[in-house]
Amino acid sequence: MRFQSNMTNTKHEEKDEKIGEMDTQKESLDTEENTTYSEDLRFESEEESESPALAIKKLREKLKTCEKEKKEYLDGWQRMRADFANIKKDEDTRRGEMIKFAAEGLVDDLIPVLDSFTVAFGNKEAWEKVDENWRKGVEYIYAQMYSVLESRGLTEIGKLGEKVDPRMHVAMEEVPPTSEKEANTVSEVVQKGYRLHSKVIRPAKVKAFGHVKG
Repeated sequence: MRFQSNMTNTKHEEKDEKIGEMDTQKESLDTEENTTYSEDLRFESEEESESPALAIKKLREKLKTCEKEKKEYLDGWQRMRADFANIKKDEDTRRGEMIKFAAEGLVDDLIPVLDSFTVAFGNKEAWEKVDENWRKGVEYIYAQMYSVLESRGLTEIGKLGEKVDPRMHVAMEEVPPTSEKEANTVSEVVQKGYRLHSKVIRPAKVKAFGHVKG
């Protein structure tokens, strides 16, 4: 009976040891699971904290790219707008010049007619012998025609006392000046010149005073 009792006690002890080992293993597993779970939570937490930062970084890079593209598009549009404005300005200038000088051919044809009037009026002795009414009528026609041409931009070149300019005068003869004031000025108009707006269509033929010799 004592032997049997000892056997029973031994079995109970072995059973208790196994139960203890199982409890220890369970505690170990629980500890490992808790550790793994904690690590997973920490990893997820770190991942969650990094994702917004990464997203913000990507958004900033995308915004920077968009701003660069916007600037390129804006610069291109501004250049095109400036080019268009310049083209329009040049076209308006050309059109204005065409309109301004559209009558140049007609003026060229009428200049000999003006010369005829000038020659007739220049011979005062002969002109004053003409019938007064007829003379006044011709003078009125001349004044009316010249007024129309003047309104289109025609001006005379060649007046006594004006400075000689090679662009507007052709000096046919040089006359000795009597004073420093007369030097390099028009002494006589041989043939009137004409300018249409800023363009000289015929220079004046003149006699000019030379330089005063010391």
